[in-house]
Amino acid sequence: MNDKLLQSWVKEYTKDLLSWALHKVSDRATAEDLVQDTFLVAAEKLLLFRNDSSPKTWLFSILNNKIAEQYRSKSKFTKVTISSGGTLNDFFDEEGNWKKNIVASEWESVEPNLFDNHAFIESFQKCLDNLPVEWNRCIILKYLEQKEATLICQEVGISPTNYWQIVHRAKLQLRECLEKNWFNKHRE
Repeated sequence: MNDKLLQSWVKEYTKDLLSWALHKVSDRATAEDLVQDTFLVAAEKLLLFRNDSSPKTWLFSILNNKIAEQYRSKSKFTKVTISSGGTLNDFFDEEGNWKKNIVASEWESVEPNLFDNHAFIESFQKCLDNLPVEWNRCIILKYLEQKEATLICQEVGISPTNYWQIVHRAKLQLRECLEKNWFNKHRE
């Protein structure tokens, strides 16, 4: 009976689960692995399913936990460097305070609406893709999906303090990358 139930869930919910996982991780192979892992956990824990929620809700809960585990495992071993070859130490002293001699240059937009410029969007996307996975996810959730910090912390599985550090450092790295790869090339 349990095998048939699980088989029916696989047929009914795989497409939705895969779509969600792909949206969250932006890599088809990883998304497929996460969905497979979701069904493996569901098979192992099927006797614990009490019908307090729908099977779809339960499976999505398992999948979201798998996605969070994926981000946590990748973020533990990420080496962070600035796109120009420097490191975050170029911006902070030994105590973690901002170095006073570091001043961001003014960006004079060569056009008023940069996000209407396809070349700028490509440059921005490359800079975004160069961020560590967890940083990339936080920036996308905060600025593109406009989610609240508390929801982002829950989704990514980080503390609020860690979240604000990640956002701050990600913005620094994005700025450095855009400075090098876009603004320096398009100044008069």
